[in-house]
Amino acid sequence: MEVRRQQAARLFAAGRETQGAIARRLGVSRQSVMRWYQAWRAGGREALRAAGRAGRKPRLAPAQLARVDTALREGPRAHGFRTGLWTLPRVALVIQRVTGVQYHPGHVWRLLGALDWTLQRPAKRAKERNETAIRHWVTTRWPAVKKTLGVAGPGSSSKTRAASRSGRPSPHVGPRGRPPS
Repeated sequence: MEVRRQQAARLFAAGRETQGAIARRLGVSRQSVMRWYQAWRAGGREALRAAGRAGRKPRLAPAQLARVDTALREGPRAHGFRTGLWTLPRVALVIQRVTGVQYHPGHVWRLLGALDWTLQRPAKRAKERNETAIRHWVTTRWPAVKKTLGVAGPGSSSKTRAASRSGRPSPHVGPRGRPPS
């Protein structure tokens, strides 16, 4: 966008084209060209220079982010944690130790996303798990407890007419409310 504003400044200075023609030539809206023209008239070419990045400046420089990434790849145990699982509060603590910059644990996930880290949970099973007892339960107890199809009999989705339990169809009413003859 900076290049287009500078091209517009040259075209404004030449004074040969209309704002609509400049907008078409640069591929921008007429409103943008009008805004640029007003800024150019008020402050010249310097007024059309880009203002810089939008938003707050990042608190961590790219070199600091690289150090955080390296520290995280060492694992939680290397930083004095008892388990091998990264949590947001733990990552926030490591960031503070490595860079001196304090982050709220709720905002750490943004930094992790910038480092291409994703949420991963370890697969864990209970230490008390008894595979033999589970296999026995699945083969003998589960079939006895499990519901089987067809036990309840036919049902009806109608709120006003219950289904017949005998399995025979109920007599239906013919046209105009008369029973069929």
